[in-house]
Amino acid sequence: MRIHEKYVNETLDKHGNVSKVTFNVPDDFNYAYDVIDEIARQSPTRRAMLWTNDKGAEKTFTFADIKEQSDKYASYFLSIGIKKGDNVMVLLKRHYEYWLTAMALCKIGAVIIPATIQLQVKDLIYRFEAADVTAIIVTQDDDIADLADEAYAKSAVKPLRISVRKKRQDWLFLDEGAEAAPPFVKPAKADLPMAHDLMLIYFTSGTTGFPKMVAQNHDYPIGHIPTAKYWHKVDPDGLHITVADTGWAKASWGKLYGQWFMEAGLFVYDHDRFHPDEMLSMLERHKVTTFCAPPTLYRFLIHEDLTKYDLSSIKHATVAGEALNAEVFDQFKKATGLEIMEGFGQSETTVAVCTTYWMKPRPGSMGRPCPSYDMEIVDPEGKPVDDGVVGEIVFKVGEGHNIVGLFEGYIKDDEKTASIWCDGLYHTGDMAWRDEEGYYWYEGRVDDLIKSSGYRIGPFEVESVLMTHPAVVECAVTGVPDPVRTQVVKATIVLAKGFTASDELAKEIQNYVKTNTAPYKYPRIVEFVEQLPKTFSGKIKRADIRKSDEA
Repeated sequence: MRIHEKYVNETLDKHGNVSKVTFNVPDDFNYAYDVIDEIARQSPTRRAMLWTNDKGAEKTFTFADIKEQSDKYASYFLSIGIKKGDNVMVLLKRHYEYWLTAMALCKIGAVIIPATIQLQVKDLIYRFEAADVTAIIVTQDDDIADLADEAYAKSAVKPLRISVRKKRQDWLFLDEGAEAAPPFVKPAKADLPMAHDLMLIYFTSGTTGFPKMVAQNHDYPIGHIPTAKYWHKVDPDGLHITVADTGWAKASWGKLYGQWFMEAGLFVYDHDRFHPDEMLSMLERHKVTTFCAPPTLYRFLIHEDLTKYDLSSIKHATVAGEALNAEVFDQFKKATGLEIMEGFGQSETTVAVCTTYWMKPRPGSMGRPCPSYDMEIVDPEGKPVDDGVVGEIVFKVGEGHNIVGLFEGYIKDDEKTASIWCDGLYHTGDMAWRDEEGYYWYEGRVDDLIKSSGYRIGPFEVESVLMTHPAVVECAVTGVPDPVRTQVVKATIVLAKGFTASDELAKEIQNYVKTNTAPYKYPRIVEFVEQLPKTFSGKIKRADIRKSDEA
């Protein structure tokens, strides 16, 4: 029996495909002990990770290595006073120390707060104080350590400062401390977390307002089994890569929990700047078998000459982060033969809607609800809508609808929690419509919908048309206040190489949209920009564009 099979109950349909999933969650479940250490016991030499960087270094870890090294880290953390319930912020990019740290904190019951190195001083101070951070663990090969020192000096909260890979004055040094730590002794049961205790805090990279603290418990990794099994379709003997910084929730989706539950090897490419040609060379050289990336990355890849690379080892490709334009799907398939399988979810969830490996993808569609979620689309009054009608995605969370992997609420924000958990539903704030075959099509956030002359216009449909124009490499569609029409459609566009902004090009693009979708949806305003405003995780911040237009 594979490790994951102990935790999953599958109901199959008449075609032999999974139609429903429930989970077995032991009260004392701990991912590090029950999954990683158990695999290390059963298959100590099984490859857990192939790590490489853009400087040519490579390192392979077996599951036995992960167990041994995370034990050392856990022992050291206990020796410096980190304990169950302490909040520890981790800024380690794609360094392999991130995975060792995550497992070590899990073993002692401390709460991990993943963070991106793109944070600035004000961001760090906000997080230190909002989460009452006990310790920070920071890589020393970036300016982030200097920023952390400045934040430390200005913050009312003074966390322990722990450096990795390089000593730093007045900081503890993890590398030496872990090697000198005494043999790890598993804490007594009373000192260990239970399945429903807090394990992880995400600071959401929301498109509006201050980041919220999303609470995920120790049962959260179990909810990611469908992510890796049904959507990523990882090969236990292959290598999976999800392109994401470890500071993003997407890293937990694709670089840790579900993949190791399935006993698959992780491929980690530790790089400072993304270069499409270098990424493609890594995929070819290391014969990666499954691949997941955000839409932005796919957009860059299709502008490369993919025929120069042997990508035949890749058997399955997936995408999440934002809706994927059909043009990108078509171009990637033409170049590689691979159909990109889309997925949808949030920091608050696991993969909730996806094109599972047994489904036929529909370009631009998210797919169907994951077998572990009970989902509906509703109108503003919370009533289910018919096929073809845009509404809000909600999950049923009343009695009998408990979903493993769905968060319980926002820390220190009861008002916000109550606003999205009501009437037995979790309100995602994301809009979509369902077609007659049960496929779901993303339309944007609730606040992104454009109301113009009585029409409700979803930005994604217009963006999808724009993306098929050869001049457009990226775009964002928003509503601009208008005294006659309430709002008019605006397109903010990043041009492809070889195109120059002009009134003539803007007119050409407007006419192109008119002839490829309902004419009332065409952008009456076109603005060309060098880049679009984005969150740390790469999502387009349409709210920033709207705010700028309203100023």
